[in-house]
Amino acid sequence: MWKRFSALWTLLRRDGRLLWFALRHPDAPRWLRPASFGLVLYAISPIDLIPDFILGLGIVDDVVLIPLAVHFMLKALPPHVLRQAEARAGATTVRAR
Repeated sequence: MWKRFSALWTLLRRDGRLLWFALRHPDAPRWLRPASFGLVLYAISPIDLIPDFILGLGIVDDVVLIPLAVHFMLKALPPHVLRQAEARAGATTVRAR
């Protein structure tokens, strides 16, 4: 079970890093910044699809919907932007070690 959480955390870090570098790319689509801003607002907003007071399910919508949204945003990027974001993310990972 911990291996699954570790794999999920690695995937989330990777996608988050890719989104960060894609946001900073000069050819990033116009919809990317507002979509990312809306996603951050949803993450910090007290209003959720499933209320947090429902035990167990309140957190699940944040844990599932936010990574899915980031994943779909990355899939909708132009290929050259995604490739360059991956290259920059890979370069920072190698430097950090």
